[in-house]
Amino acid sequence: MEENKKQYLSLLSEIIAKEIVVLGPDMAILKAHSVDGLIVDNNGNVTDITGFVADAVKKLVDAYVELSGQATKNIIDSIFEKYPQIRRVG
Repeated sequence: MEENKKQYLSLLSEIIAKEIVVLGPDMAILKAHSVDGLIVDNNGNVTDITGFVADAVKKLVDAYVELSGQATKNIIDSIFEKYPQIRRVG
């Protein structure tokens, strides 16, 4: 697997992990499962991405922001700081 994809998998899994703390595991993982292009296991780990990875990231972030607003946006922004090579879309 290419290194860039591994970074996206880590980024997305970390976003889900933070949302598990905020929303609880059932809601956070259910929402992640609903995002087209993400393959998420029952623990909230992203195991694969189909389609454009940037689209999957945007869809996941948008889904969580829709649920819990600014708090989620702040959490996600702090996660993106750890992945400077990945540009945030939207």
